[in-house]
Amino acid sequence: MSDPLPTGLHRLAGTIAARKGAEPESSWTAKLLAKGPEKCAEKFGEEAVEAIIEAVKGDRERLISEAADTLYHLLVMLAARDVTLSDVENELDRREGRSGIEEKASRK
Repeated sequence: MSDPLPTGLHRLAGTIAARKGAEPESSWTAKLLAKGPEKCAEKFGEEAVEAIIEAVKGDRERLISEAADTLYHLLVMLAARDVTLSDVENELDRREGRSGIEEKASRK
C-alpha cells in the first residue's frame, strides 16, 4: 500500500528507517536501534505500560503524550526487526471484514 502523501506515521517510519545504521550519537532513534531489537522491544513495553497507566487514571493529555511515545517506540521496534508500517497495514487489510473472534480462531 503506497500513499501519495505520507501520513504522520509514514513520515515518522521513514525518519526511523533513515536513522537505522546512523551513528548512535546522532539521534535517540539511532542510539536505540544500535542497542538492538531486544532493547527496542523493552522500550516499547515501558511506553505501552505508561500509556495504560494514563488510560486508567483518565488524564487525557498525558494519555495522548504516552500514546505518541508508544507509537514511536512501536515503529522503532518494528524497524529493528525489518518490519515496515506497510507490512503491518497489509496484515490489517488482510483481516478487514473478519470478526476478531474468527481471526483469533484461525491462529490456533
